[in-house]
Amino acid sequence: MTGQPTLEAIRRAPKVLLHDHLDGGLRPETIVDLARDAGYDGLPTTDPGNLRTWFTEASDSGSLERYLETFQHTVGVMQSQEALRRVAYECAEDLAKDGVVYAEVRYAPELHTRTGLSLDQVVEAVLEGFAEGGRDHGIRVGTLVTAMRHQARSMEIAELAVRYRDAGVVGFDIAGAEAGYPPTRHLDAFEYLQRENAHFTIHAGEAFGLPSIWQAIQWCGADRLGHGVRIVDDITDRDSAAPVLGRLAAYVRDKRIPLEMCPTSNVQTGAAKSIAEHPIGLLRRLHFRVTVNTDNRLMSGVSLSEEFAKLVAAFGYGWDDLQWFTVNAMKSAFIGFDERLELINGVIKPGFAQLKWTGTRTLT
Repeated sequence: MTGQPTLEAIRRAPKVLLHDHLDGGLRPETIVDLARDAGYDGLPTTDPGNLRTWFTEASDSGSLERYLETFQHTVGVMQSQEALRRVAYECAEDLAKDGVVYAEVRYAPELHTRTGLSLDQVVEAVLEGFAEGGRDHGIRVGTLVTAMRHQARSMEIAELAVRYRDAGVVGFDIAGAEAGYPPTRHLDAFEYLQRENAHFTIHAGEAFGLPSIWQAIQWCGADRLGHGVRIVDDITDRDSAAPVLGRLAAYVRDKRIPLEMCPTSNVQTGAAKSIAEHPIGLLRRLHFRVTVNTDNRLMSGVSLSEEFAKLVAAFGYGWDDLQWFTVNAMKSAFIGFDERLELINGVIKPGFAQLKWTGTRTLT
């Protein structure tokens, strides 16, 4: 017995984060600074503490659409190269302080061109910030460039991902409201990425059901699913000792398609009723390729360590469970096999072994 992991101990664990939005993780103090510098006067308050509270309360509505509205303020102050570099640098610093050793952070370049920046300038500024933050704080950060599913620029963004894939862009994503905007609207971009041997994930199965997941996998060829919570709709007898998987759920599990789950965010947007009732408990028990993520650290008021701590409290998870989630994430990352293996065997497993050993010593 090693005891139940505490939040303090979890912060020391080497963690991996695959689903985190750059414009969803700003420090409130930074938002205030950038708004002042840019002459942006749309903030609900300029007090950092009150601003943090406003973001979490506005996001906790049970509606994905309402949740997404909060981004007008973070995106609004991220319209210069200096601002983008600062936000990326601070993101790397904050994640490293939380014990994250590898992260994939996503953002939509098309949202940061209002003052005249080109898509390339946006990407280069973010890459510079992450490179500097990574060097200073000892974290590896890969970026995902995201296309907005309600717009028509996905091919441009896909080409951007390929153009910068040797400079730190590790993949592509589409995001935004799912209902009415199926991933198949961007099929040409996904076919291009496949021809270019590029990696991509798709937001699917969060606010819309199984058809979104099916299209993302079978039509578009997604490597991973952003959220994928609604895959449980294809599982019956969920409360029994032997749940029954439908064809799609079985396919997702058999093919080891990673699910980028974000428990706190999913509760906020109404994709799950509570952490204790989140499908992650069932999916972990059924050995789906589940990963744990933050989605938007500012809006959800959560760090990756806190996400893990919530799961420990809800499901009684121990160190072996947390290591399982972490290794799942590292296996599913969009960097090379050798790099993933080095982090798993050289950082993650030794780090968790030390924590488990320390816990044993504490109890004896």
